[in-house]
Amino acid sequence: MDYVSALLPPVVMAAFFIGVIRLIVKTQGGANKAKEDAAVDAALARTEGTRRPSAPTPEA
Repeated sequence: MDYVSALLPPVVMAAFFIGVIRLIVKTQGGANKAKEDAAVDAALARTEGTRRPSAPTPEA
């Protein structure tokens, strides 16, 4: 009976891990893909807009 109690936690964790991976794969793409892509594009545009050149300008 000790082998059942020794194997139960890894089996439960493996089943949970497989469930999480299946959920991630299932939710990729579809109707939400355009919304997610737009959100990422907006965030990238914001970070690109706030960047300033780090090199000092030469003074004449």
